[in-house]
Amino acid sequence: MPDEPGVEEGVRDTAARFRRLIRTHGPIPVSQFMGESNARYYAARDPLGEAGDFTTAPEISQMFGELIGLWLADLWMRAGKPEHVLYVELGPGRGTLAKDALRAMRQVGLAPEVHLVEGSPALRAVQAQAVPEAHFHDDPAGVPEDAPLLLVANEFLDALPVRQLVRSGPGWRERMVGLDGEAFVFVAGDRPMDSAVPPERRDTPEGTIIETSPAAAASVQEIARRLAAQGGAALLIDYGYDAPRTGSTLQAVKRHEKVGVFAHPGEADLTAHVDFAALRDVAHAHGARWDGTTDQGRWLRALGIDARAAVLAKSAPNRDEEIRAAHRRLTDPEEMGALFKVMALASPDWPQGAGFG
Repeated sequence: MPDEPGVEEGVRDTAARFRRLIRTHGPIPVSQFMGESNARYYAARDPLGEAGDFTTAPEISQMFGELIGLWLADLWMRAGKPEHVLYVELGPGRGTLAKDALRAMRQVGLAPEVHLVEGSPALRAVQAQAVPEAHFHDDPAGVPEDAPLLLVANEFLDALPVRQLVRSGPGWRERMVGLDGEAFVFVAGDRPMDSAVPPERRDTPEGTIIETSPAAAASVQEIARRLAAQGGAALLIDYGYDAPRTGSTLQAVKRHEKVGVFAHPGEADLTAHVDFAALRDVAHAHGARWDGTTDQGRWLRALGIDARAAVLAKSAPNRDEEIRAAHRRLTDPEEMGALFKVMALASPDWPQGAGFG
């Protein structure tokens, strides 16, 4: 089948299209620049692995997905083993996490119906190979509402568009993307935005930036609503912070290296750190129970990754150093262990998940 007309051309033309838009209508919000860049970026490629732009935890080691699967299975058993449950993953990458988690679940008698939420045609094709039984959805609204959810979102929220507000001389303004000749630059919008800033944060030094993600909040709102109505639990795993902070966290990655945010629109992965404190409040407000937010390394160790790594190394001595390196990368505070957070949400009538005591 021939390629969808205009996809590759559209990716290459993203920068030129933004320039035309800005020249015609003026600066655009950071959220629009990020959202449209990522939509084009993900539409035409598999960005994962050594040949791509970045590597996620499930691709580093099978231990990551296995422990998530066992965490969900433990909850399912303590909830009374409901017969019909849904495994739901948002932004499932190559399907590696789902494949490893489902294998671990099956070992203890849990075989959930599988639903993957993925908008990228390129990634859907890869996921279908890894998890042939999966049902696909463009957004969470398509997931059935007739059974408890066992939901996972790993490195999903960080790619959703962020809105930035900047404290300028006249007051708070939305941070926009404009042009200086041919170069993209950050500029302050002309509309007052003081009412969008919490009163306790308004009187800050000029140049202060506050970052929010309405898209991430909307996703967690939907997850919380579903958990309250259907039962179940959710794990949200991403790099971010669990206390309020200021400053821009917007970054771009291409071929495993950080690049300028404006260097390759539509051809680099744009992400921002996740504000887990804000998302906790959203989940509370829409009926879910927040069971905690903790460092990824601490959580994986609480679930037994040290013992699992030892078993794998013993069964495959020739891979000992590879397994140790993967363990270190997932858990060490200097690697992914501290920067990445794990947040657990649940239906009020489901038990609390392990590792959040």
